[in-house]
Amino acid sequence: MLQRTPGSLGVPGVTGLHLQFGADPATEMTVSWISPRSVRRPQVRLGSPDGGDGQVIDAETRTYRDGLSGQEVYVHHARLSRLRPETTYLYSAGHDGAAPESGSFTTAPRRRTAFTFTSFGDQGTPNLRRVVKWPTGDTPYPSPAGRFPLYTSTQAGTPASADIVAAVERVDPLFNLVNGDLCYAGAAGVIGEDRVATWADWFISNSRSTRLRPWMPCVGNGENEKGNGPLGVSGYQTYFTLPESTAAADPETQGLWYAFTVGAVRFISLANDDVAIQDSGDTYVNGYSAGEQRRWLERELKAARGNDGIDWIVVFMHHPMISSSRSGSGSDLGIRKAWGPLFDMYEVDLVLCGHEHYYERSLPVRGALPNEALTPIPVSTSTDVIDTSKGTVHMIIGGGGNFATNQDDLFDEPKGRVVVDLSSDMQGRHRKGIFVTEDAPWRAVQDRVHTHGFAAFDVDPGDRRTGRTRIHVTYYTFDGPYADLTPVDTFTLERPRTDARHQGRR
Repeated sequence: MLQRTPGSLGVPGVTGLHLQFGADPATEMTVSWISPRSVRRPQVRLGSPDGGDGQVIDAETRTYRDGLSGQEVYVHHARLSRLRPETTYLYSAGHDGAAPESGSFTTAPRRRTAFTFTSFGDQGTPNLRRVVKWPTGDTPYPSPAGRFPLYTSTQAGTPASADIVAAVERVDPLFNLVNGDLCYAGAAGVIGEDRVATWADWFISNSRSTRLRPWMPCVGNGENEKGNGPLGVSGYQTYFTLPESTAAADPETQGLWYAFTVGAVRFISLANDDVAIQDSGDTYVNGYSAGEQRRWLERELKAARGNDGIDWIVVFMHHPMISSSRSGSGSDLGIRKAWGPLFDMYEVDLVLCGHEHYYERSLPVRGALPNEALTPIPVSTSTDVIDTSKGTVHMIIGGGGNFATNQDDLFDEPKGRVVVDLSSDMQGRHRKGIFVTEDAPWRAVQDRVHTHGFAAFDVDPGDRRTGRTRIHVTYYTFDGPYADLTPVDTFTLERPRTDARHQGRR
């Protein structure tokens, strides 16, 4: 199995190795990789935690053909099941004629226990593929023709797009959440560049982390690629095998919203383009689920809040409900209308977003003012220790690497902009948003200095004696390929443990 032969130099190698949790992260993991052509016998060999050769799992191959280049992409997914909770496994992935690539992973806990996860959005990739000009004349590096090319990233990336991978590895989380706008393949296509290469660059650059721990994504406007399926997301859906959602069993929406549980935390990934007013994707796809995603979300939230084994509900999505951006995308009234009442009703603890390329967090909020913007209402002014059973904390973590950062374009006073409708006027390919400016009593902390960063979340389960559980949060900026980490913002979330309800502590 997985042996290179003398005549196999034309066989593509194992590229972009990445992991995704299954529906039960304690016992299921998917190992995935990419090839530009069809291959024979894609398989994963899983090492036994007790030693020995383990077992061989055949991979399923899924394909899509890019609507611009016509290039077909093959993605191989080996679903591993019947794993042991809280166990580290070694594996190798490969196919006939290719040298195998190896990695390892640790399955999630099923019980209440401590663990760490990280999160950011809007990464891009630093690979330099786009030729921007050909200067002539004397140069410090002359070519035989007396000229040399200059290159830039086609994917909105910077060196930080690569450095953040090392930064995540410094923290060594169990998994990482990616809050949309992964590689900006949609944007690369708009400027005539190769969308397939953009995806490949992202997976290759991130594989030094994604082969060791799942990077669980949510879909953003940057994943919308015109011509790739009716919603523009057939690429995204092919590259990832995500926990199945019965509400998203339709092939058009498969994988666009899903949920999974780690320890006593329920994580929910949402597809905000479905409800957002803003026109920001390669195509405008608002309303495509006809309310099905909202109905699924309510069922998920109700079940989680009724489960004595679930303490925390964490939602990650792309477009934000809160933003102090002065001239960026701002907040979106469509999201506030669709998700806000459900977050309030079922006491969602934490909402993680991207889309705006800076860091900000809100005070805990519950309910909304009866104004045009449905401004969220803070329930506390505490910024260091926050009881999320009384209000939801929203975080924008959109500094994952994108060059178009806007940390220096925030309102000085507590204000924000909210898109409430679209005009008939066009701004490039998109309809202009109609905005209202709101007072922002919800505003808590912004990073107005650093261009890039990510957040780490240390879950402390607490105990039945105290009846409380906590999440300690640190937002880091980072520097250089060795990822020197600097804490920028630290705070603690707390709430009652659900298993303390019967003890009269709630």
